[in-house]
Amino acid sequence: MSGLHHTHGNQPLSYNRAFGVGIALNVGFVLIEVYFGWRAHSLALLADAGHNLSDVLGLVLAWAGMWVARFRPDERHTYGWQRASIMAALVNALILLVAMGSMAWEAVHRFASPTPIQGQTVILVAAAGVLVNGATAWLFHSGGRSDLNIRGAFLHMAGDALVSLGVVIAGAVYLWTGWMWLDPVMSLIIAMLVVFGTWSLFSQSLHLVFDGVPASVDLNAVKTCLAGFNGVAEVHDLHIWAIGASETAMTVHLVMPDGHPGDAFLVEVNQVLHDRFDIEHATIQVEVGDTGQQCRLANHVTA
Repeated sequence: MSGLHHTHGNQPLSYNRAFGVGIALNVGFVLIEVYFGWRAHSLALLADAGHNLSDVLGLVLAWAGMWVARFRPDERHTYGWQRASIMAALVNALILLVAMGSMAWEAVHRFASPTPIQGQTVILVAAAGVLVNGATAWLFHSGGRSDLNIRGAFLHMAGDALVSLGVVIAGAVYLWTGWMWLDPVMSLIIAMLVVFGTWSLFSQSLHLVFDGVPASVDLNAVKTCLAGFNGVAEVHDLHIWAIGASETAMTVHLVMPDGHPGDAFLVEVNQVLHDRFDIEHATIQVEVGDTGQQCRLANHVTA
């Protein structure tokens, strides 16, 4: 005998305006940076422009992922397209890592032929970048804790603000000292900081793409919780994975020798799973324990 029950929490807040404003601001700023970076002979400024351009693409991907994730389930995609938001987060992280690798490569080459830069121009343009990128990051800050895709957008823009701040510092020190090697050095430092901050997004999104248990959920704690309900003698075939960037699914078999306790029990279990572990989509199968069969994929989590 089995029971099936689903709960669905509130849908993620719409960030359409945030994406639209962020993309528009950054496209305009990229054009400004490319022009003045070329005029000022600043690798750091041009690298920042390239980084911003990659983030424009990242914002477009994140926006597309959020939009596609809202497609309704159908006969071919019974969970809908929510996985698109996870894929967008993964691609965002890859784009950012590649962009920082390109920046570091160019900086290493610049050491062989250091070029004077126009420090004042670099400072003014990069300072504008701090404001633009910081404001855009703020638009996504509230959703970064609960939605991996929105977190990717936030990290992109926060990373841009950090890059621009580093360029401001490099320009100021250059005006004071005249050290031409400072521009590529600052580019390398910025690249390392951004890669360090992006690695978590990359590893988490890659983990979820392969149906890993979300970092916010403790599988053993869920199993212990389920085993604590009255009448449950055994918990097995427990699987937990992310449907999308902000929704978690779970399936489990509960062995209850006294028989199925009724739908009210399923409602209670789902409510506890929602409140304690933020699991929105739970499928619970109740068994009396006379088959002895277990899922071959769940041996490592058998109670």
